[in-house]
Amino acid sequence: MSRDIDYGNLMHTAMRGLIKTVLADVATNGLPGAHHFFVTFDTRQPGVQMAEWLTDRYPGEMTIVMQHWFENLIVGEDGFSITLNFGDAPEPLYIPYAAILTFVDPSVEFGLRFETAEDEDEDEIAHIPSEPEPEDEPQVQPQQDADVVSLDSFRK
Repeated sequence: MSRDIDYGNLMHTAMRGLIKTVLADVATNGLPGAHHFFVTFDTRQPGVQMAEWLTDRYPGEMTIVMQHWFENLIVGEDGFSITLNFGDAPEPLYIPYAAILTFVDPSVEFGLRFETAEDEDEDEIAHIPSEPEPEDEPQVQPQQDADVVSLDSFRK
């Protein structure tokens, strides 16, 4: 029986856990300093809850900003709820972690992007090799020797 370690899903789980930890801290202590977040999520993901007019306006994905005004941030096991201001109208949202596409804190140049099957398909299409133009010469990088480190020096 052959089985593989699914590093992609393990990384996504860890990254979503990081988001959960950060949001839980913000829910308890507020946003520190200049920190603020841009969260892009798939509005079609099961479990997303938002006003019908927002779903109509953002039928695929939506980016929210958590900065100056937000309230009722409640961090749960599978997602978070928050009330944001849309044109002086407070609107509650529930966003499952599985719906998050990107999480960015521009104040410290930190960002996470979750790859989807569609992204991977697009990457494969975008990286199909093509014939080089006649004026293009292939760039050959000089091969460098690898540094080999003996683990014996770390053993006791």
